[in-house]
Amino acid sequence: MNISLPESDHIINPDGSVYHLKLKPGEVARKIITVGDPERVDQVARYFDLIELTRQNREFKTITGWLDDQRLSVISTGIGTDNIDIVMTELDSLFNIDFSSRLPKSNITPLQFFRLGTSGSIHDDVEMDTCLVSGHAYGLDSLADFYPSNSGLNSIENDIKMPQFKSYLTKADDELLKYFIPFFKVGITLTIPGFYHPQGRLTRIENPRVLEVRQLFNRSTALGKITNMEMETSGIYLLAEYYGHQAISLNAILANRLHQTYTSHPEKTIAKMISQSIEIILTIPDVDIS
Repeated sequence: MNISLPESDHIINPDGSVYHLKLKPGEVARKIITVGDPERVDQVARYFDLIELTRQNREFKTITGWLDDQRLSVISTGIGTDNIDIVMTELDSLFNIDFSSRLPKSNITPLQFFRLGTSGSIHDDVEMDTCLVSGHAYGLDSLADFYPSNSGLNSIENDIKMPQFKSYLTKADDELLKYFIPFFKVGITLTIPGFYHPQGRLTRIENPRVLEVRQLFNRSTALGKITNMEMETSGIYLLAEYYGHQAISLNAILANRLHQTYTSHPEKTIAKMISQSIEIILTIPDVDIS
């Protein structure tokens, strides 16, 4: 699209920053680690040798810095694919929209997204307190209704057999996935638009649809068995492909939904995922700019 984006559509704050993230062009690295919790941003940034920038607005906290000879940014997205829509679109605009003319740039700068999140296992082979990389993700949210999705992927027949839940299929970037396969189990993730009833949890309100969701636990698809559920991965993969970026989602497994158990040391498991992931991220070259 080669038209100037209207002020109401691409909102630039008076200080020249994007609307929600309060970030300006040049303040974010091309390697971007995303976490849900703003407090986890500091947990990741503790590994940095040098802090260049710290900025927060609402649930969106960003730290840009250096580790060894690499520039990295870590940003909290909050929870859900609706927030992913905000974060990834505004980050893309920082690199690929000319803020003076409001025109998309002719040469696109590709970014790399590394989600370090938490998740619950719905498969006996995925042990609690381990880390899983999402090879594919089925989205049960509605984000793909508003963006073109991968028709080739979505033509893959699956036997989720839940016609009342519309799903779309996304995948990790193949090149990034190669770096994580030797260290983490590869899974098929279910991205859900909620934490309680949408994930089959019981509350004080009786709801027969909770049991319908639970039927997805340990269910097979044409790609294999669904391994875990969380709330962001399908949106990250969808928008990364749509905007021309690379993305990978790492999941610290804190619960086993089949056995209704929860880890006794979540922070230890999350810290291990962060340290292992950062080591791998440092080995990955930046994607070439065409």
